[in-house]
Amino acid sequence: MASAGLAPSAMRRALARARDGKTLDIAEATVLLHARDEDLETLSGYASRVRDAGLAEAGREGIITYSRKVFIPLTRLCRDRCGYCTFATVPGKVDSAFLSPDEVLEIARQGAAAGCKEALFTLGDRPEDRWKAAREWLDAHGYDDTLSYVRAMAILVLEETGLLPHLNPGVLTWQDFQRLKPVSPSMGMMLETTATRLFTERGGPHYGSPDKDPAVRLRVLEDAGRSAVPFTTGILIGIGENFEERADALFAIRRTARAYGGIQEVIVQNFRAKPDTKMRATPDADLQELAATIAVARLVLGPKTRIQAPPNLIGSQYQLMVRAGIDDWGGVSPLTPDHVNPERAWPQIDELARQTSAAGFQLRERLTIYPEYVLAGEPWLDPRMAGHVAALADSETGLAREGVRVEGRPWQEPDGGWQEQGRTELHVEVDTLGRSGDRRGDFDSVYGDWGELREKVPTTPRRMDSDIAEALRRAERDPAGLSDEDALALLHADGGELDALAQLADGLRRDTVGDDVTFVVTRNINFTNVCYTGCRFCAFAQRRTDADAYTLSLSQVGDRVDQAWAAGATEICMQGGIHPDLPGTAYFDLAAEVKRRRPGIHLHAFSPMEVVNGASRTNMSIEDWLARVHESGVDSLPGTAAEILDDDIRWVLTKGKLPTSSWIEVVSTAHELGIPTTSTMMYGHVDTPAHWVGHLKLIADLQRRSLERTGRRGFTEFVLLPFIHQNAPIYLAGLARPGTTVRENRAVHALARVLLHGLIDNIQCSWVKLGEETCRAVLRGGVNDLGGTLMEETISRMAGASNGSYKTISDLESLVAPLGRPLVQRTTTYGTPPPERVEAARASDGVTPAVRHALPLAT
Repeated sequence: MASAGLAPSAMRRALARARDGKTLDIAEATVLLHARDEDLETLSGYASRVRDAGLAEAGREGIITYSRKVFIPLTRLCRDRCGYCTFATVPGKVDSAFLSPDEVLEIARQGAAAGCKEALFTLGDRPEDRWKAAREWLDAHGYDDTLSYVRAMAILVLEETGLLPHLNPGVLTWQDFQRLKPVSPSMGMMLETTATRLFTERGGPHYGSPDKDPAVRLRVLEDAGRSAVPFTTGILIGIGENFEERADALFAIRRTARAYGGIQEVIVQNFRAKPDTKMRATPDADLQELAATIAVARLVLGPKTRIQAPPNLIGSQYQLMVRAGIDDWGGVSPLTPDHVNPERAWPQIDELARQTSAAGFQLRERLTIYPEYVLAGEPWLDPRMAGHVAALADSETGLAREGVRVEGRPWQEPDGGWQEQGRTELHVEVDTLGRSGDRRGDFDSVYGDWGELREKVPTTPRRMDSDIAEALRRAERDPAGLSDEDALALLHADGGELDALAQLADGLRRDTVGDDVTFVVTRNINFTNVCYTGCRFCAFAQRRTDADAYTLSLSQVGDRVDQAWAAGATEICMQGGIHPDLPGTAYFDLAAEVKRRRPGIHLHAFSPMEVVNGASRTNMSIEDWLARVHESGVDSLPGTAAEILDDDIRWVLTKGKLPTSSWIEVVSTAHELGIPTTSTMMYGHVDTPAHWVGHLKLIADLQRRSLERTGRRGFTEFVLLPFIHQNAPIYLAGLARPGTTVRENRAVHALARVLLHGLIDNIQCSWVKLGEETCRAVLRGGVNDLGGTLMEETISRMAGASNGSYKTISDLESLVAPLGRPLVQRTTTYGTPPPERVEAARASDGVTPAVRHALPLAT
């Protein structure tokens, strides 16, 4: 039977589509949420069929799981004011703002003794932002914020008890996930609802609660997926949302689950009114309504999604919920109450097993991280957690190992990060033997769902309305003040208008830096290419087991520094993949090794992504980490990992790289500390010219900010990096275009000179990516720098660039000769190298013999 007001024919049509396995839309899902009685029984049958297919595919046919857990309510203070919550309270009603480490450990030890394997950390959102008592407690105990304390307590529980932390600290940022992933195999946050009105309208259950904005919570789900964190989420029904809004929340979860594959379970939880709350008079959600929502969730989310209903909130209706399509009962504690629903006692596990058996299923214990992710391992499970999980998991099923005793284990950095591993001569062999294959071994999984991604790719470039000739005239009068519309118009210039733009840019170049074409004698050292970040444009990154994967030892890095110094280098440019096994001190160790070998060489090292990774691994702030790595020997930072500084494009280009805000934080902090950086833009993939304009203007704004705050220019140069498509995953998947045209390259290099005039003097082209002819073209249109001799260049070559891995000084002279401009050696910061360095560079022609090779003959 359908609800009153719903046409029976609409229910019949929706049920028929569910019966036939058709994909439901939101309207049909909304209809099915009304199912009751006979219609609910029919709907549940279809949902059960989908659930059973998923369990069979997972190798768990006839099994419903649960996790034996203990609750650790780390703090009951919260900055939010939800109308239904009794967990959150005020400082006057608790003995202390936070549980002490001894209290945390006592709960965890009792849980371990009771056979638990999960420690569920439950707490309010960032209480220090609202409550002075929370801020004072954290300050008194030496913690910067609540999450720092969460991280410390997770490590304490791991080391002292062996329980696996599942962290529920509320809204997290991308950087927060980087901090917490190494100490927890899984995390969670209920989406609850996507009904914005419940957040914005006075009197709504989420009004006055900044962390309950649906847009904010959806961003958390996406950041968890980008960070490859097995994540628990769900919906809370009966808090004032209508059926269409409830269906919308399920579809929102499905989008994220498909895009990233990281939603390990979805909780469908029914609202229960509690005394002493604003919603105490609100009726409880009906259990048939809960069952219908579970069934619709199963049909919408599909067979692979694990769906649970909390068993302490369903009365005696176990079989109703099983029939509706659940395959998990969630966390059940034999020791602690449900601190969120304290009036509802957990069922005894023996009783839960009996009820599950009566419904035709076997109850099996799982860990807090679901079996699929246990068996998959990297990138879902951080190496620092792998040993703790392996000690409790069945290696064949990924479920909890029966009869295992929970014991504390040291939490530490993984061993073996600095042994020589893999194809360490790839920097030479990439030019002679080439790469082993055109893609890494986990191509189909590491980048997320290509189909979901396709919908996010921009399809229509912004229309250009401005007159190009008028835009050129305005650019002559005020280059750096050009409007977005005029800048976009200039990017469409062609023929004589493009020549005029190039002439204008070249005049600005001449007025700013003269006619010298500069270069630096440098050696790139990419110390590892093992990386699981999931950048979809990157053909360099490999799994640790791939044929082309490698990691250099510290001594090998040092040997390459010695070779570069002997060849006259003034700079080492060092970057690498985000290798999960490298120790937290890896970047400090690398910098120290470079300076130990050659104290006088300039170390230009570590992208903003590596900075965030290093800070997360060491639990340091960005500022403190940069100060430490600077002390270790880093002299400047490459402004790579920028790609396009627009998150709509970044999240298509990369699954797990840092967002724009984090990139800005890193380079801005570096500038304030007196550490110069470069700036870059990789363009010509899924972006449009409007994104190029936005990126250039953001770089200009950051330079102005540096000048205002420090009196110094933070950026030393701007480097344009056209997309190399041949082996790029996003191109192989059919989402990216095959790079840029010569016209586009000329226009964007010229526009960079125009928009950055008076702010960044040095505009650099990439001979690796452009080739000699196009380099000469852009040198006639505003560019003054060629970059470096490089000595090794593996990243672009792995992507398919065909211009070699190094250029000698003689090669660069030949490139520049037709221009009639002098080629001049520089330092990293555009100073004059010492005569001894120039002499050594001339003697070697700027390239160490260790990387010189006979290129294969063209065929």
